[in-house]
Amino acid sequence: MWTGYRILIVSSLLTEIWMEKQYVSQRQVDPGADFTRNHTVLEGCLRDGEHYEEGSVIKENCNSCTCSGQQWKCSQHVCLIEPELIEHVNHGDYGWTAQNYSQFWGMTLEEGFKYRLGTFPPSPKLLSMNEVTAPLAAITDLPEFFVASYKWPGWTHGPLDQKNCAASWAFSTASVAADRIAIQSKGRYTANLSPQNLISCCPKNRHGCNSGSIDRAWWYLRKRGLVSHACYPLFKDQNATNNACAMASRSDGRGKRHATKPCPNNIEKSNRIYQCSPPYRVSSNETEIMKEIIHNGPVQAIMQVHEDFFHYKSGIYRHVTNANEESEKYRKLRTHAVKLTGLLPIPGESHGERTAISGFFEE
Repeated sequence: MWTGYRILIVSSLLTEIWMEKQYVSQRQVDPGADFTRNHTVLEGCLRDGEHYEEGSVIKENCNSCTCSGQQWKCSQHVCLIEPELIEHVNHGDYGWTAQNYSQFWGMTLEEGFKYRLGTFPPSPKLLSMNEVTAPLAAITDLPEFFVASYKWPGWTHGPLDQKNCAASWAFSTASVAADRIAIQSKGRYTANLSPQNLISCCPKNRHGCNSGSIDRAWWYLRKRGLVSHACYPLFKDQNATNNACAMASRSDGRGKRHATKPCPNNIEKSNRIYQCSPPYRVSSNETEIMKEIIHNGPVQAIMQVHEDFFHYKSGIYRHVTNANEESEKYRKLRTHAVKLTGLLPIPGESHGERTAISGFFEE
């Protein structure tokens, strides 16, 4: 990174040497000329036309650069936001666009994986569940475009910002459950459910903001239930030591739970606990997923995340191979839980139009 500035400094020295030779030549031609030139070389480093003293440290995206021996020596972390990758995606025909998210600038790729995702890979128990198919008409009857919020206005919920809490296991589970409860109750219960309730209280997911399992989240929803997001909102500081579970409940003997504590948000009076029936696994076949969303509402999915996912802005995301991907630094994958909400048509090249599943990326 510092090579360019090293060349610039050398070039400057050469220029001054040439100028000094001119002065010497002039004195030889005109011995009466009386002038003195002080030749001074500045120590330190140059950066964007500015001079920095020896030992100065500057930040270049996610890397720190130190001025040492008139050279910039920088750390070599892979950054979460890579301008070259954004340009590569936006100038290619990949079906989606990328952008620079300011909240990600300065983070390393490893930090993005650690703080912005948060779901363990599916367990053997989860993968062994029998697949359920929705009793709908053949694929020819499926629409080319479908959005759950259009069919069930007011009964589905937008994504909450999980910030640097790696708990997509909780955010996606609470959101899908809230949508399904609203749809199944035909709008009687439309509260958005609290991911913080899961993060702080689920005994089988003690990792909290350090990732978790969706099957354990659904277990908690069925056995203990969740209050609304209004009742138990997200904590501003997920790393605080006082983020212990702030809700408690008891069973009425018939499986229904009732809260025994008021809402952590004292403005909200309703501490109703919402429970759900056992979850079921939908086939990974694209058509079956489409049918399930159309018939019953949004579904939850676990996806593998590559480095380009953090640049996603719009369109239908698919992984774009990075020129640097041969490096071990770029071959790391993590898993992320998302909510799928609809179907979008994609213009095809030679096969007409096909349909893709769209959804919220819970970040």
